[in-house]
Amino acid sequence: MKILSFLLVFLCLFSQDFVSAQLRIGFYKSSCPNAELIVKSTVQKRFKNNPSITGALLRLHFHDCGVRGCDASILIDSDPSKNRTSEKDSGPNFTVRGYEIIDEIKEKLESICPLVVSCADIVSLATRDSVAFAGGPKYTIPTGRRDGLVSDPLAVNLPGPGQPVSEILRFFVTLGLNKNDMVTLLGAHTVGVAHCFFFQSRVSNEDPTMDPELATRLLKLCNTSSPTTTTFLDQNTSFTVDNQFYNQILNRKGILAIDQKLAFDKLSAPIVSRFATNGNLFKRSFAKSMIKMGNINVIVGDNGEIRKNCRVFNNPN
Repeated sequence: MKILSFLLVFLCLFSQDFVSAQLRIGFYKSSCPNAELIVKSTVQKRFKNNPSITGALLRLHFHDCGVRGCDASILIDSDPSKNRTSEKDSGPNFTVRGYEIIDEIKEKLESICPLVVSCADIVSLATRDSVAFAGGPKYTIPTGRRDGLVSDPLAVNLPGPGQPVSEILRFFVTLGLNKNDMVTLLGAHTVGVAHCFFFQSRVSNEDPTMDPELATRLLKLCNTSSPTTTTFLDQNTSFTVDNQFYNQILNRKGILAIDQKLAFDKLSAPIVSRFATNGNLFKRSFAKSMIKMGNINVIVGDNGEIRKNCRVFNNPN
């Protein structure tokens, strides 16, 4: 049984590497030369007005790639008239945002290069650019992804913030990622916010792993506000992609349970310590892991489609 499981994982990873190898830098150089420039300029304008879009796009990108791969399936709207629910409306995705940025970019691209640039590539490129605008690493990503034809809420099985590090790691491994990728990509919490319901149990039950002053402040915030109230995951440099998140969790100031567990679990603690003391190391690792994540189970060639509208399949049944 163990040998069979190993072979299945090996074949899955081999297939994933083969498909992702069909992506390439500058895929739209001839078919839509200004595609990446349009994505970048749109994200830049949005970022100037609202720097929180970096955290939003990072989460959207991860929640897309973590379910069936990076195929833009999270962007599909549910269709009540056909009693059809999409990934977007599954529980783990209720608070995902950033869809309107992808819509704006897609509309601009469709006006000059109709049915050329995929929604999946737009998500990857927009996220990449937002990271750079937030002070994070600048990196090049290959393009050529195509959009998926399925958006199934029952396929959404993303790990929750209360799960142990070992379980989170198992999930990452199923995606073809490793322990270093896990700790690195959770470092995306250096930007972004969390709603009170994601961490209220920690502050209400006086979690001993949380700094008492932070717990008191968060308890007051959540008890005197609406259920949609949020707080920054990084309490120091909230709009900057840097390594301060790791220093924060080492000081017991992690907001989510999983963030705090990273600092104390033997599986992840050594990596957390290295990133906390070396910001450049974190940024190099972040770029590498983001590229890997963006290649998860991509659709290429003649498979899938290039959607005209990222929210709707071209030929919905």
